[in-house]
Amino acid sequence: MTRTGKNATVVIVGGGVAGLALGNFLLRKGISCIVLERHSREYVEKRQRAGALDAGGVRRLHEWGLAEAVEGPSHGASDSGVPLLVEGEMRRWRRDDDSEDADGVFCPQQVLVQNLIKVFLHDGGDLRFGAEDVSLHDIDTANPLVRYRDAAGSTKTVSCDVVAGSDGFRGVSRTAIPDDSLSCSTHEFGYAWLTVMTEVPADPPAVLAVHSRGFAAQITRGPSASRLYLQCPLTDTIEQWPDDRIWNELDARFGEPVTPRGPITSKQVVPLRGVVFSPMSYGTLYLLGDAAHLISPMSAQGMSLALHDADVLARAVIHQVENHDSSLLDSYSDTCLDHTWRQQASAVWTTEVMHDSGDPSYEGEFCKQIARKNLENLLEPEPLRRITSPSNAEKG
Repeated sequence: MTRTGKNATVVIVGGGVAGLALGNFLLRKGISCIVLERHSREYVEKRQRAGALDAGGVRRLHEWGLAEAVEGPSHGASDSGVPLLVEGEMRRWRRDDDSEDADGVFCPQQVLVQNLIKVFLHDGGDLRFGAEDVSLHDIDTANPLVRYRDAAGSTKTVSCDVVAGSDGFRGVSRTAIPDDSLSCSTHEFGYAWLTVMTEVPADPPAVLAVHSRGFAAQITRGPSASRLYLQCPLTDTIEQWPDDRIWNELDARFGEPVTPRGPITSKQVVPLRGVVFSPMSYGTLYLLGDAAHLISPMSAQGMSLALHDADVLARAVIHQVENHDSSLLDSYSDTCLDHTWRQQASAVWTTEVMHDSGDPSYEGEFCKQIARKNLENLLEPEPLRRITSPSNAEKG
């Protein structure tokens, strides 16, 4: 790999978590890169999506000297972490002192993105917002090109050694790969989440609920906002969910009134599924983040998976530049897919446990009982109820 005559070593398509993390990682090692983002900076920095990083994601940012990019309260899988309500009763997670999850954080995506942009630009990074009509060319050669239309309407062409496609599930990067060179594996869970943004803070930062009416949750999205989740049929529409019904249903599934209530700013019905594209590379194009895979939001692994891909690709590019050795780039797809499938396996299990153990109308009573037993294995035993002996008068 050589940078001679190229605009950059790497062109990164997409300025989300994966793309910005990769840009920062490369910049820290002096590798030239250009980040192309279709939307404006204002739009990107306000985009509300994921809200948690696991211990691995936090550790990777620290290893690259980006600790300042992580903001948010810590969480874990133990009883000190996310509260769980089962049929309205508070239950405690079984303590696992060895769990890495204890070092995770609730970090809204827009906060992480804002911080990654700030650091990237401060360090002299080349970040181009408003890059429309991006197209990839010659990715099956050693001299790929990326064309786009800038904010002024001019068509630009940039040359590079590597193209990183991090423009999300509906981006253009993956479509540049021939159909017969890419496979897609999908798992549909058979239900959806009604996801609701509200101008109400979450205190504590997250609460999960398993209930016979369906799964529910409230997760922080910053100091003055939170996102509500309600399990619902795939056929539901937002018109069926007026604001009062949302709050009343959350009350029912939490087992008590949820306060405070506040303005609801957006609603969306999102089918739960897992998707994996393979391979995650083609020629000089490398896919990362949502461009390569979607994972059940129940796992809260979306941002962490993106950071894993960015870490692996950055180290592979650096190794190539410094040692003229393409072995890590050659194995990029296999390395990331192995990690992705492990996380998908965990996500499927967790999603089914948390949803099937509630409303039996989706998978039936048999699956509910199996899921409930699996859930109980994750929780501290319920306290024994004290049995009071009858009084002497009652005996008589």
